[in-house]
Amino acid sequence: MAENKTKPTKGRVSDFIAAVDNPKRRADAKKVAAMMRRATGKRATMWGDSMVGYGRYSYRYDSGRSGEWMLTGFAPRKQNLAVYIMPGFEPFEEHMAKLGKYKTGRSCLYINKLEDVDEKVLETLITDSIKLMRRRYNVKP
Repeated sequence: MAENKTKPTKGRVSDFIAAVDNPKRRADAKKVAAMMRRATGKRATMWGDSMVGYGRYSYRYDSGRSGEWMLTGFAPRKQNLAVYIMPGFEPFEEHMAKLGKYKTGRSCLYINKLEDVDEKVLETLITDSIKLMRRRYNVKP
């Protein structure tokens, strides 16, 4: 059974964020980091060399594959800020309608600039996604 390639590391999140080249992206990353810390009550952990994660949950698929992953997280990329909303977006249609300008992948919310979205709606989306993950996976707060 294959293991996840991306795992928690001992990297310092503050150093990682401080090294983000684009000053606007760095400032946006700091704001999202604060939102996620408030929403999870957890300190950030580096996952691999480019993802910042908060909290953890364990999963097991019907295939037998199991692993551990972050409850939520983000990655400040050159082209956008990727915010990880692990349950996906279907349960949060109301939030998505009010959020602003963004693109999505399966569990990834891509934001060019934080000012493109309503920050209060984003924080509510993050908080509600964590609540849903904690219910689905019986994760302790």
